[in-house]
Amino acid sequence: MIIKTLILLNLLLILVSLFSGMFFLVKDDQGGKRLVTSLTFRVSLSFSLIALLLIGYFTGQIQPHGV
Repeated sequence: MIIKTLILLNLLLILVSLFSGMFFLVKDDQGGKRLVTSLTFRVSLSFSLIALLLIGYFTGQIQPHGV
Protein backbone atom coordinates (compact mmCIF):
# COMPACT_ATOMS: atom_id res chain seq x y z
CA MET A 1 0.00 0.00 0.00
CA ILE A 2 2.85 2.38 0.77
CA ILE A 3 4.36 1.92 -2.70
CA LYS A 4 1.08 2.98 -4.30
CA THR A 5 0.94 6.07 -2.11
CA LEU A 6 4.52 6.96 -3.06
CA ILE A 7 3.69 6.50 -6.75
CA LEU A 8 0.66 8.81 -6.50
CA LEU A 9 2.65 11.39 -4.55
CA ASN A 10 5.39 11.23 -7.16
CA LEU A 11 2.85 11.76 -9.97
CA LEU A 12 1.39 14.78 -8.18
CA LEU A 13 4.86 16.27 -7.70
CA ILE A 14 5.57 15.76 -11.40
CA LEU A 15 2.39 17.67 -12.27
CA VAL A 16 3.28 20.49 -9.88
CA SER A 17 6.74 20.71 -11.42
CA LEU A 18 5.24 20.70 -14.91
CA PHE A 19 2.95 23.63 -14.15
CA SER A 20 5.65 25.56 -12.32
CA GLY A 21 7.90 25.12 -15.36
CA MET A 22 5.12 26.42 -17.58
CA PHE A 23 4.69 29.42 -15.28
CA PHE A 24 8.43 30.16 -15.34
CA LEU A 25 8.47 29.82 -19.12
CA VAL A 26 5.74 32.43 -19.51
CA LYS A 27 6.46 34.86 -16.67
CA ASP A 28 10.17 34.60 -15.82
CA ASP A 29 12.48 37.39 -16.97
CA GLN A 30 15.70 36.10 -15.39
CA GLY A 31 17.06 34.10 -18.31
CA GLY A 32 15.42 30.76 -17.55
CA LYS A 33 17.46 29.54 -14.55
CA ARG A 34 14.32 28.58 -12.65
CA LEU A 35 12.91 26.90 -15.75
CA VAL A 36 15.99 24.68 -16.06
CA THR A 37 15.80 23.85 -12.36
CA SER A 38 12.14 22.88 -12.74
CA LEU A 39 12.95 20.68 -15.72
CA THR A 40 15.81 18.99 -13.85
CA PHE A 41 13.55 18.33 -10.88
CA ARG A 42 10.84 16.88 -13.14
CA VAL A 43 13.28 14.57 -14.92
CA SER A 44 14.63 13.26 -11.62
CA LEU A 45 11.07 12.72 -10.39
CA SER A 46 10.30 10.77 -13.56
CA PHE A 47 13.30 8.52 -12.99
CA SER A 48 12.22 7.92 -9.42
CA LEU A 49 8.70 7.09 -10.65
CA ILE A 50 10.09 4.47 -13.02
CA ALA A 51 12.20 3.06 -10.19
CA LEU A 52 9.16 2.91 -7.87
CA LEU A 53 7.11 1.14 -10.53
CA LEU A 54 9.84 -1.43 -11.11
CA ILE A 55 10.34 -2.01 -7.39
CA GLY A 56 6.61 -2.41 -6.89
CA TYR A 57 6.33 -4.84 -9.78
CA PHE A 58 9.29 -7.01 -8.81
CA THR A 59 8.28 -7.19 -5.15
CA GLY A 60 4.71 -8.09 -6.12
CA GLN A 61 3.06 -5.08 -4.55
CA ILE A 62 1.62 -3.91 -7.86
CA GLN A 63 0.51 -6.26 -10.61
CA PRO A 64 -0.52 -5.64 -14.19
CA HIS A 65 -3.96 -6.77 -15.24
CA GLY A 66 -5.26 -7.63 -18.67
CA VAL A 67 -7.89 -5.62 -20.43
